[in-house]
Amino acid sequence: MAHVLVVGGGVGGLATALLAARRGHTAELFERDTRAPGTALDRDFFGWRRPAVPQATQPHALLGAARNVLRDDLPDVHAEMLRLGARERHELDWFDVRPPARPGDEDLVMLQARRIVLESALATALRGEPGVVTRYGEPVTGLTTAPGVRVTGVTTPSGAHQGDLVVDAGGRRGGVERWLTAAGCRPPVVERHRTGLAYFCRWYRLPAGLTEGPRRPWTVTGGAFAGCAVFPADNRVFAVTLFVHTEDTTRSALRHPAVFEAAARTFPPGAAWLALDAEPLSDVMATASLDNRWSSLVDERGPVVTGLVPVGDAIAHTNPTLGQGTSLALWAARRVARTAGNEPGSARFAAEYHDWAVRTLKPWFDYQVVADGAIGERFATRAGRAGTAREVAALFECALEDPEVMRARARVRHLADPPARAYADPQVRARVARWLAARPDYEPNAVGPEREEWEKLTAG
Repeated sequence: MAHVLVVGGGVGGLATALLAARRGHTAELFERDTRAPGTALDRDFFGWRRPAVPQATQPHALLGAARNVLRDDLPDVHAEMLRLGARERHELDWFDVRPPARPGDEDLVMLQARRIVLESALATALRGEPGVVTRYGEPVTGLTTAPGVRVTGVTTPSGAHQGDLVVDAGGRRGGVERWLTAAGCRPPVVERHRTGLAYFCRWYRLPAGLTEGPRRPWTVTGGAFAGCAVFPADNRVFAVTLFVHTEDTTRSALRHPAVFEAAARTFPPGAAWLALDAEPLSDVMATASLDNRWSSLVDERGPVVTGLVPVGDAIAHTNPTLGQGTSLALWAARRVARTAGNEPGSARFAAEYHDWAVRTLKPWFDYQVVADGAIGERFATRAGRAGTAREVAALFECALEDPEVMRARARVRHLADPPARAYADPQVRARVARWLAARPDYEPNAVGPEREEWEKLTAG
């Protein structure tokens, strides 16, 4: 069995330490913040200042892939999330009558909750693990290494801590790249794609006695220059999000609550949820300058370092439009836990982890890059979509009427099937073609306001 040192106490770090302990390993978790997530959800979510985790108060989507890891490997965490108020929604419940079940439909379930609910449930489980030591308020300041370069441990203000494997769960700005450079490593191979999207989010709570929001319309929609999404969460809480291009001249106006709500009401999901007289719980929170970033510790010569592997945003930081981040982090945490006993300091271990990540995580990263590129270009040019892009948009809208197409869409959305497999199915292609043939004047992305209306309401 291995002794695993985990740098970072976010979702990826908590999950890695917990899963490793459940596999018989021992673990030490180092987190610069002085405290762990608690069970006072609103206090922690709205009142806990976490500058190292700027995404903590942004909406999160726990897709079927993430839920499956919790259900299969951490059932107590899954149960605790439900006890804390998380809700589950099956993708095929969109229809008044769910279509006959097929194998795999059990994987198409969204776990609706704020990030703090997952963090709280993981932290509660971690406290009960005798093989885990959590060191809050003890930031990692560097790495200890042996010739090679092989990472043998970490340094903190209290001294050096040795381990068989160091896991970088410190996010995209955690400092590990700087420490590796200081140790004489070749630089990591980084692939970065700017998204050109800015997000504006506000949190609300449904009125007392109302436990669910409207099932329809669909909670995500986008026009030629802006989009709107609603994220139902736990305990009657939900978020409304608007997104525009970073160079949109109306961007700064969306920070004002009255302008934000007026703009959100011009989209069907925003109008439907804001019509429920929900209580605002926050100001409008903005985030931008996001990118999709893939970081590899293997170059053309092989591993640049051994004894260290990245999980979560440290390996694949993805823009939130598809909600993939938590799922990819949990997949990586589970992989580390399952393999940590197999000579974790060796070059073979580093190479095999890299190969697994390229096979398992990288295709979804690439899919995110393509999707964001299409959205960014559309918002920047305000142009309609034709040809293949029109067919892709039609597939999504056809799915809202056709259960078989919805199932294919859901399998991609929940990371159960890659798009090339799900959307290449002849039955799916035929159904979308018939849908389009019946609508020769179909214009994608026609939902939402006209630009003139948008500029008037944001000017006010």
